[in-house]
Amino acid sequence: MESKLNLDMKLVDKARGHAKEIAVDIQKFIDVHTTVTVERTVLRLLGVDGIDDIERPIPNIVVDEIRNNGGLDLGVSYWIGNAMLEYENKSPQEISEMIVNGEIKITEIKQHDYEEIRTKIFEVAKQYIDRIDANRNKREEYLARLGEGAKPYLYVIVATGNIYEDVIQAKAAAIQGADIIAVIRTTAQSLLDYVPYGATTEGFGGTFATQENFKIMRKALDEVGEEVGRYIRLVNYASGLCMPEIAAMGALERLDVMLNDALYGILFRDINMQRTLVDQFFSRVINGYSGVIINTGEDNYLTTSDAYEEAHTVLASQLINEQFALLANLPEEQMGLGHAFEMNPTLKDGFVYELAQAQMAREIFPKAPLKYMPPTKYMTGDIFKGNVQDALFNMIAVLTKQDIQLLGMPTEAIHTPFLQDRSIAIENAKYIFNNMRSLGDDITYKEGGIIQTRAKSVLEEAEKMLMNIKNEGLMQTIEQGKFAGIKRAMDGGKGLDGVVKKDGKYFNPFIELMLGGGNNE
Repeated sequence: MESKLNLDMKLVDKARGHAKEIAVDIQKFIDVHTTVTVERTVLRLLGVDGIDDIERPIPNIVVDEIRNNGGLDLGVSYWIGNAMLEYENKSPQEISEMIVNGEIKITEIKQHDYEEIRTKIFEVAKQYIDRIDANRNKREEYLARLGEGAKPYLYVIVATGNIYEDVIQAKAAAIQGADIIAVIRTTAQSLLDYVPYGATTEGFGGTFATQENFKIMRKALDEVGEEVGRYIRLVNYASGLCMPEIAAMGALERLDVMLNDALYGILFRDINMQRTLVDQFFSRVINGYSGVIINTGEDNYLTTSDAYEEAHTVLASQLINEQFALLANLPEEQMGLGHAFEMNPTLKDGFVYELAQAQMAREIFPKAPLKYMPPTKYMTGDIFKGNVQDALFNMIAVLTKQDIQLLGMPTEAIHTPFLQDRSIAIENAKYIFNNMRSLGDDITYKEGGIIQTRAKSVLEEAEKMLMNIKNEGLMQTIEQGKFAGIKRAMDGGKGLDGVVKKDGKYFNPFIELMLGGGNNE
């Protein structure tokens, strides 16, 4: 891509090099640790699901049993495989139910040959890998047969709290023109250290992320996709204390996009940084293998910090997220790196600075399906002004060739959108995208003008920030509050007790299989 901003690409490479060193340094920590969530995810990918008579998820019960008896450092794969050798013809689900019913103490079973244990588990793991492969193939078949909307994809949310009401609203949005439907999670689900079970109808501010809810919505969007003649993508949230578990459920039910940031849970939900950094790796391995596009959360920085003053922190985070994703084998074409239209409307030339920021993201990440977030912080409830703000946001998107456009609603900051709010937002975007489709191709930016100067300044500040993070360490930087002005302690936050150092014999078949080469043959 030709740089309209006349960016110093050597400086971009230098900044990207800093980000790579930051990610590789953290990866050393990740590689020798697991978490209770990672182990529950392995169980789910081995087919373990369900709840007991007081609605505790079976994966939680099994992991807690192993952890409480000091065996989690070997990983659940080791213990389940060992039990399957002891109890022939029993599946991981059946073994897990025996644990739940108190029929066996899994860590007290006679230990079998290590290689036999691995072989047994890999046999089961490959069956579920095949299921994920089939889902990826099914998505490709739909895209080949039905096609999809033009970019920027029109992305809208549903958030009734009731999955069946969500289905009605999602289908209506698809008929109105939406390309992507995001089912907003119920308030604070990210802080639950378990995944609820079954279809749910009583969420607050959103709907619980459960595997059954994923299945219900996927079926509905496939149906409406046939009706409107294009594939409709489904979004949910692989974040919080159950980050990789939700990624696994999405892979098994053919979700297409997952909110999945390396730092979001640390900064904005006070989840322990060690826990989050380990969990994000496995979640991204799963998303990468499943063909799921991730959306990162840089927009949240700009709802906390000033979008003009702190723009460089967004670029720094994008570059760090990119490197963490690459380490998890997630290709650039699946990195929906986030940014947002959050300049203060009273700022002189705010639109011009926003244009520089969006064009810079496009040029630095040319292969990424960038996700552009609408104005939220400065929405006042004035629906007429709000619709103009959203129109300006849509103009920048089409001028700079953004890929995923989370549409702003005129009623942002008033209530969860009604059907008519979504319709107005879609019509706004469709009108502007159609009328300005090729305008960006004809626009150049003045040499040394405001736009080029702004982009150069943001890049230079981001490179300096990344160099400092590299020298100090990412965890130490977060402790100092250099992202969004929020300080988090290395041993603080929620979930630290769920981090476990691996034994030398630890293995996770899905990381090995999904990253390639781990066939145990």
